[in-house]
Amino acid sequence: MRKNTVRPTDIKLHQKSRILEVMFADGSHFRFPAEFLRVYSPSAEVRGHGPGQEVLQLGKEYVNIAAIEPVGTYAILLRFDDGHDTGIYSWDLLYNLGLNQEKLWNEYISRLEQAGHKRA
Repeated sequence: MRKNTVRPTDIKLHQKSRILEVMFADGSHFRFPAEFLRVYSPSAEVRGHGPGQEVLQLGKEYVNIAAIEPVGTYAILLRFDDGHDTGIYSWDLLYNLGLNQEKLWNEYISRLEQAGHKRA
C-alpha cells in the first residue's frame, strides 16, 4: 500500500443490481458493475503474467459477486458466482478502476466487438 492510498469508508454489495458500491475517504464514490470488476480482475488468469498476456473475458454479462472477504487492511477478495476467486483488489486498484471506469469499460466493449462477441 502506498503512503497516499485513499482508503474506503464503506463498501456495499447490491446483489439484485449486481453493483459494488465503494465510498472513499476523499469523498469519491464509485459504483462498479460486477461484470466490470470480473473482466478487470487483477488475477493472473485475467491479466496474464506480463504485458500482452491479458485474456479477454467473454460471457460475463450476468456474473455476480457471491462474497467479499477482507485481505489484511489493504484489499478485498471478490468471489464471483462463476467460480472466479483469485483476484485481490487493493484499495489503490479499486480507486484507479473507479477513476478510469468509463475509459476501461469502453475499451472492454471495443475488445468484445473486435472479437465478434455480442453482449447479451
